Amino acid sequence: MKLFYLMHWFLMYLCPMYSSELIKGTLKTIVLKLLSETKQMYGYEITQKVKELTDSKIVITEGALYPMLHQLEAEGIVTTETVNIGKRVRKYYTLTSSGEERAKEKIFEFADFINTMNVLLDLKPGVSYV
Repeated sequence: MKLFYLMHWFLMYLCPMYSSELIKGTLKTIVLKLLSETKQMYGYEITQKVKELTDSKIVITEGALYPMLHQLEAEGIVTTETVNIGKRVRKYYTLTSSGEERAKEKIFEFADFINTMNVLLDLKPGVSYV
């Protein structure tokens, strides 16, 4: 949870209007972090959780999410389980052992990046840069 607040702070001060380019660069880290905390999620659930945690400041589109999830599956980072719920079919994503490690690596990498950007840009908490 702390990572999302840290990411939110970073994005808020780096770019008040979150560009799709910035979101795209952090999408994998966001998804891996969510899956590491919840163990199993389906795509729509991921989009809604991100929206909820960021007060709708980060909205992940299906067009960005699903290709990335398919890539993670092809790399062996996530496994999938298809579940029929009434007339609907949900595909749940779960991190593999290597996925758990990748999540830790991506989170560490992003936290280090934030620290580097703070130094580079001399960002101060609570200061508006708009």
